[in-house]
Amino acid sequence: MSDLASFQAIVHGRVQGVYYRSFTTRNALQLGLTGYVRNLTGESVEVYAEGERMQLEKLVEQLKTGPTAARVDNLTIDWKEYTGEYSNFIATR
Repeated sequence: MSDLASFQAIVHGRVQGVYYRSFTTRNALQLGLTGYVRNLTGESVEVYAEGERMQLEKLVEQLKTGPTAARVDNLTIDWKEYTGEYSNFIATR
């Protein structure tokens, strides 16, 4: 059984304009994950991450609070199969 997985997260709250994407990118890279983070309309952020399940769970915990200036009101996680589609973790617009 593989320890590789992925998730898509939607983060609602005060998460745009407070370095949430930079925070997420830095932490995902430190955890050895791949994927992306991007702003959505309506002041939400989408995170898609792939890698080892234990490392993904650590990122989920970090997403719950975000950087100091952020306020996370709601976080939804949709766990998915690992695809290996990404070679890095990037922030997009």
